[in-house]
Amino acid sequence: MSGHNKWSSIKHKKGAADAKRGKIFSKLIKEITVAARMGGGDPNANPRLRAAISTAKTENMPKDNMERAIKKGTGELEGVSYEEIIYEGYAPGGAAVLVECLTDNKNRAVAEVRHLFSKAGGNLGENGCVAWMFDKKGLIVVNKDKADEDQLMEIAIDAGAEDVNDEGDSFEVITETGDFESVKEAIEKAAIETEMAEITMLPQNLLALEGKEAEQTIRLMDALEDCDDVQKVYTNADIPDELLN
Repeated sequence: MSGHNKWSSIKHKKGAADAKRGKIFSKLIKEITVAARMGGGDPNANPRLRAAISTAKTENMPKDNMERAIKKGTGELEGVSYEEIIYEGYAPGGAAVLVECLTDNKNRAVAEVRHLFSKAGGNLGENGCVAWMFDKKGLIVVNKDKADEDQLMEIAIDAGAEDVNDEGDSFEVITETGDFESVKEAIEKAAIETEMAEITMLPQNLLALEGKEAEQTIRLMDALEDCDDVQKVYTNADIPDELLN
């Protein structure tokens, strides 16, 4: 089973708490635009676009913003062309970090990402240096007050989920990427509200960090998340909960 992606859940809560609405919208607009460019503007025939729109709706993005992003992707409106790049590196203490970028300037993006790694005491690595430590999976998070564990497990497993994990105040449903949509739909049809649902990179194993190294890793992850060219950041760092709250 893949390791628990603690940072993914924490950053989702931090994002809601910090209310960085403009930056969140900017990243989602990029994702919608690229998804539409690569797979067409019909969300029914484009799973990536469908997932991006679903995420945008949970963030209360206005419908007009989504429609303009789709039209820019399909060429109906003039827009910027974004390139997808994945950077890999190490946080202080040796934790693996994956950085997914969508950028219109590759040179700017790599320079900024390298600077943020260096500033935090980590280092940018070569392609492939840490990607093998992660598995691409579907992740659906349900708060415990929104579902009964036995009911959720039965629905999720019947729909094709790999596992349902108890993570304290929430349940995490893990799926293969190809089963993500069907599992998500089954949970929604049961009127169970989801806190988060996305395709993500789950670490195969976690690396425990404490003290200064844990604090430096948090600063690195936050700085990367705040970078305009960065879409998503993943790590296998296991950081004490008290430092994340």
